[in-house]
Amino acid sequence: MFLAGAKNLEAKKEWINELNVFPVPDGDTGTNMTLTIMSAAKEVGGIENPDMKVIAKAISSGSLRGARGNSGVILSQLFRGFTKEIKTCEEIDAMVLAKACNRAVETAYKAVMKPKEGTILTVAKGMADKAAQVAETEEDLTVMIDEIIKHGDDVLNQTPEMLPVLKQAGVVDSGGQGLMQVVKGAYDAFLGKEIDLTIEDAAKPVDKSKLEVTDNFDIKYGYCTEFIINLDKEMPIETEKEFKAYLESIGDSIVVVADDEVVKVHVHTNDPGLAIQKALTFGSLSKMKIDNMREEHQERLIKDAEKVAAQQEEEKKNEPRKDYGFVAISVGEGLDEIFKGLGVDYIISGGQTMNPSTEDILEAVDKINADTIFVLPNNKNIILAAQQAESLVEDKKLVVIPSKTVPQGIAAMIGFVQESSVEENKESMIENMSYIKTGQSTYAVRDTVIDDKEIHEGNIMGIGDDGILSVGEDIADTTVDMIREMVDEESEIVSLYYGSDVTEDDANELAKKVEKALPDVEVEVYPGGQPIYYYIASVE
Repeated sequence: MFLAGAKNLEAKKEWINELNVFPVPDGDTGTNMTLTIMSAAKEVGGIENPDMKVIAKAISSGSLRGARGNSGVILSQLFRGFTKEIKTCEEIDAMVLAKACNRAVETAYKAVMKPKEGTILTVAKGMADKAAQVAETEEDLTVMIDEIIKHGDDVLNQTPEMLPVLKQAGVVDSGGQGLMQVVKGAYDAFLGKEIDLTIEDAAKPVDKSKLEVTDNFDIKYGYCTEFIINLDKEMPIETEKEFKAYLESIGDSIVVVADDEVVKVHVHTNDPGLAIQKALTFGSLSKMKIDNMREEHQERLIKDAEKVAAQQEEEKKNEPRKDYGFVAISVGEGLDEIFKGLGVDYIISGGQTMNPSTEDILEAVDKINADTIFVLPNNKNIILAAQQAESLVEDKKLVVIPSKTVPQGIAAMIGFVQESSVEENKESMIENMSYIKTGQSTYAVRDTVIDDKEIHEGNIMGIGDDGILSVGEDIADTTVDMIREMVDEESEIVSLYYGSDVTEDDANELAKKVEKALPDVEVEVYPGGQPIYYYIASVE
């Protein structure tokens, strides 16, 4: 059923991509969800002797590591919750299915900081609610799953009423539609329909999947306390919540990563003994580490002033371990060079046109020999995948700076200070991002209406942080209009990063037009080299 769901989603991915609200040429919800589920499908396809526990672990770990984009991360969290419920079962009956659906929804909602209704989450919740209702009176899974799917379609069709932007664009939520295709494919397999379940490049299952991280960096306490609890027995979710609540009562910067056998704990507190005493009630402790964060004579390791290149990676592994390292997602050669010049160790090519997976981020982190690694997603659709990577790193501290655009990522790097602590740097980098407005100009791939602006295929659009700022026929004029909407009385500098389809002469001409239209700001021009977007503009 799982493999059939994956194959059905793969077959419909381009159709789902077309449902993206913004008519940009890189709508990728279907692609992200497909790459996520196929990562898990490869592990499932590689199982030689399947049983429920092995299949559950393959689905959970494969989707967790392969998750791409917000829709992919949420899908992986749905699988994580679902499989955690079924892994100890010999078979799935109506009640087990209902409980698994409910746990899937709880897990996914918990993973998203600000859940938004009218999305894949709403569709999943609707199906879980229906499953619970039907399970009370119906034991036949054929009837039950059919009812769940019908209700899921009803909820999906209601998503435009929940999100005005969907209604204006005349589409249902693309993530919700992707989820429906997974469930419908699974149902076809359940009914015995003939389906090609071949998964290319089947991989061996990953041994472990790590669960949620709760992170809250705000230094108020003196001792950074870390340890691993080797559980005497599996920690129920309610006990985990109570343990987190206790840690919050004695400190902050709480990180609790729970697995079936171990719990990894990180807390900043003024009394490490209290945290340790509480932890001992659940099992034995190992890998204990307590640092006094107020000591100013902490050892500083050798810095590498120049940037890492692919041919230097092996050499860097032999260098002394650094305090800090950096990973940035970038979208063009020019932007890559800017990030490298600011001290970024490893560049992941991807961004909007191809969201990197959690696994891609983990591989980049593994290549950097540093105690603490800051990750700059530089795209709102990559932040969740980066945060998911936080819970899977064991030998280093991973800190995600939630940069939603490349200019925000550049500003964040400028805000980094080598001599400051992790928490001070995180605060400074995020603060620097708050001074930046970002705009991007590209072309429309279909007719639509967004933010009360009528857009036709081939139009040039100027897209700001919160929506469409300008629409026109000419690249330069539309970009100038976009920047005009971004500039206010406090604006001082406009930075223009021109894309791979724009010449340097055209970019300089545009800069002159911006200076003429907005004489109070200074305009700087840089080669970005990004595809799809003619210009990325930042206003600070």
